[in-house]
Amino acid sequence: MTGFPPNPGDTLIFENDRVRVWSMTLAPGQMFDFHQHHHDHVVLWPDAGLAQAQELGDEDWGLVQEARPGFVLYRTVGHRKPLTPHRIRNLGDETVTHYVVELLERSPKPDAEPWTFNDRGEIRKETR
Repeated sequence: MTGFPPNPGDTLIFENDRVRVWSMTLAPGQMFDFHQHHHDHVVLWPDAGLAQAQELGDEDWGLVQEARPGFVLYRTVGHRKPLTPHRIRNLGDETVTHYVVELLERSPKPDAEPWTFNDRGEIRKETR
């Protein structure tokens, strides 16, 4: 799994030696192509949105993020390897922006763990 961009957003808006903050803005139906996460990270949805993700090798766009304002997700990537490359698309009727905060210090966990998130949205598996 090499050759995939490590940037989890379209615009780098802040960086220091501990964190890197990206924004990702998607118009209705727009897709952000395959990329990989190499660091534990937090995703912030300040506004409502509906997005769908597809992991490399999957036939279906099987993971849906349904966000209400203030939806926050956390993902442990672990220090052994990056996450499987994936892409994301906006399923909603409005342009949405969410923010990805990468934690640049070595993850305390060796392997990836499932998403954790607050009560302002959900992540669910769907197959179509």
